[in-house]
Amino acid sequence: MNTRIRRTALVVAGAAMLPLALTACSDDSKGSASSDSSKASATASDKAADSSGDMSGTDQPFGPGCSTVPKDGAGSFDGMAKDPVATAASHNPALSTLVTAVKKAGLVDTLNSAENITVFAPSNDAFAKIPKADLDKVLNDKAQLTKILTYHVVGQKLAPKDLGNGSYTTLEKSRLTTSGSGESYTVNDSAKVVCGNVKTANANVYIIDTVLMPKS
Repeated sequence: MNTRIRRTALVVAGAAMLPLALTACSDDSKGSASSDSSKASATASDKAADSSGDMSGTDQPFGPGCSTVPKDGAGSFDGMAKDPVATAASHNPALSTLVTAVKKAGLVDTLNSAENITVFAPSNDAFAKIPKADLDKVLNDKAQLTKILTYHVVGQKLAPKDLGNGSYTTLEKSRLTTSGSGESYTVNDSAKVVCGNVKTANANVYIIDTVLMPKS
């Protein structure tokens, strides 16, 4: 009898422990599910961060002319971003004629001290389209040179999306127009942006393949 009582007691005790064991297993399962959920959430956050990083990465210079910009040093994109626009341009070999013109017009300090501007910067190739005799004449006429150069400057920072279909007043006081999309933009229906969205300390720069001429 004693043996049967002990066996019965063990069976009852085992039955009583079963729900506790199941509860413990259930808690472990929930903990595992919660952990998996947290990992999934973290992974999603990482992907979102990566996506965000990729998005910020799109705010970069673009265009075929960007290949002429030095890869490092003061004339590189990173280097130009540290200097005001006239100084930054002086470090870029593709803009040497423009820099010479800016110096002759006495506009270095004006451009360097301006805040939040956009410069449509003619490349050396753009100036080369002008007959040498005509270019020399303009370079030696400070008033005319100043008028032309200030026509290339807008008193606000323009992002690429602002160039899609825009009309902006220049420092010369007349207006220029922009059009295009993606990585293809034109100014005044004549000058193509060959390297756009170049950042300097105080300006956004769009290098163009033709010198702009004010109408008046």
